[in-house]
Amino acid sequence: MNAVASVVRTVEATPWVMPTLDYTLLAPILIVLGAGVVSVLFEAFLPRSARRPAQLTLVFVSLVAALIAVINLQGSRATAGQGALAIDGPGLILQGTVVVIAILGALLMAERGLDPSGDAFAARASSLPGSEDERQFTARGYFQTEIWAFFLFAVGGMMLFPVANDLLMMFVALEVMSLPLYLLAGMARRRRLLSQEAALKYFVLGAFSSAFFLYGAALLYGFSGSISFPEIATALSSKTGETGLVLVAIGLVVAGLLFKIGAVPFHQWVPDVYQGAPTPVTGFMAAAVKVAAFGALLRLLYVALGGMRWDWTPMLWVIAALTMLVGAILALTQTDMKRMIAYSSIAQAGFILVGVIAASPAGLAGAIFYVIAYSFTTIGVFAIISMVRDNNNGEATHLSKWAGLGRTSPFIASLFAIFMLALAGIPLTSGFIGKFSVFTAAISAGETWLVIVAVVASLIAAFFYMRVVVLMFFSEPTEATATVEIPSVFTTIALAAGATVTVLLGIFPQPLLDLILNAGVFIR
Repeated sequence: MNAVASVVRTVEATPWVMPTLDYTLLAPILIVLGAGVVSVLFEAFLPRSARRPAQLTLVFVSLVAALIAVINLQGSRATAGQGALAIDGPGLILQGTVVVIAILGALLMAERGLDPSGDAFAARASSLPGSEDERQFTARGYFQTEIWAFFLFAVGGMMLFPVANDLLMMFVALEVMSLPLYLLAGMARRRRLLSQEAALKYFVLGAFSSAFFLYGAALLYGFSGSISFPEIATALSSKTGETGLVLVAIGLVVAGLLFKIGAVPFHQWVPDVYQGAPTPVTGFMAAAVKVAAFGALLRLLYVALGGMRWDWTPMLWVIAALTMLVGAILALTQTDMKRMIAYSSIAQAGFILVGVIAASPAGLAGAIFYVIAYSFTTIGVFAIISMVRDNNNGEATHLSKWAGLGRTSPFIASLFAIFMLALAGIPLTSGFIGKFSVFTAAISAGETWLVIVAVVASLIAAFFYMRVVVLMFFSEPTEATATVEIPSVFTTIALAAGATVTVLLGIFPQPLLDLILNAGVFIR
């Protein structure tokens, strides 16, 4: 009782200080999250016929406004929200990338010209697959405009993730980003049961990863007495002999973030969710989540845990090597295009981890460049996957249906070949520059053996990328060969942007590299 009374007296004697918020620094995040709230109000009060145009206008206007706000913050290096957020060069670059990818993802999600039933989303997600209710809603032309509120909140969480400067804010960002994605993954118009299964797996495994993160965060707080990254770093440097509990905490917190990037052994959700989710959501999620999650991982490791580099590096050695090899080898056995790209994304996460492990300014710049290049290529890949359709107007994701596509639709097949070459890391594509950046940074940091593993994994991965190119251009079309539907301006813009950036970053990478290098390092 005396201890409780003492705590109460201390709390009562502590003066309350009004928190100060710099709304200019918070503007990009507030714009997107505010738009999410308005989107919910649109669903509540607008008539059904007016919701889609109103939601699309809100989404694109808010994202463009957020991008302008990010650009206006160029050169800022300050904390906001009582130190909970760190607005610095790398954080702004990652935020800007998330917004641009979100614009392209929104274009894919707004597409209604590829499927005669409408867009890629179920007419009413709450109806049972194959039920009379579902048939009635589809026949009446219902559309899930609620997806835009989920989308905006997910984007807001992604923007918050790479600039979070304490464990609590990072967890909030993690959940704000993840919960809408769990719902979006289960809303596919076609193959509804597969979509709902994917959403359930994503949710259950995501809950485990969040629990790992929270448990590790609690241990770090118990050790350091703070949730702030700079203060955790100070505590780690001043208590060098008390590392037993800290190593467990680091493992748990990092595991929660590795789940989001799809690293082995936290990758089990990736192929199922990539295959089952609506293709526009898969493209958006595959590109934007990688950017946000790697940004959060880099800030956590470089700022809060930088003094423990020699303790967490061996763990990441094993994870990076397994991620590259498991992703590349299992992709060889896939016959479904979306599952193949899923395992490819696992391997790509391993390559980016090579730059993270370098733990240097060059490694930071290489990892950021790689994840930006990968995100635009991925958007282009899934834009084309959504255009390739079978005789039932469903997506033709089986590899056998891509045979001879280069002869029936040479332009689209050529674009897809460019994306495959980029993912394989062939010169004159963005993928080559990305791999070169992280490999050279790792060699400079003395991680030559890991680069050798990465090169071997790249050679394995090149086989299944080239297999698709050979299948499209060196096989005769058959009756099962899919057709390419002409998309509307939405998908056309997203595809053009993905292809243009993939090629330009392969030929003229220096402007982006200079921008990243000039942005400096994280605020410590």
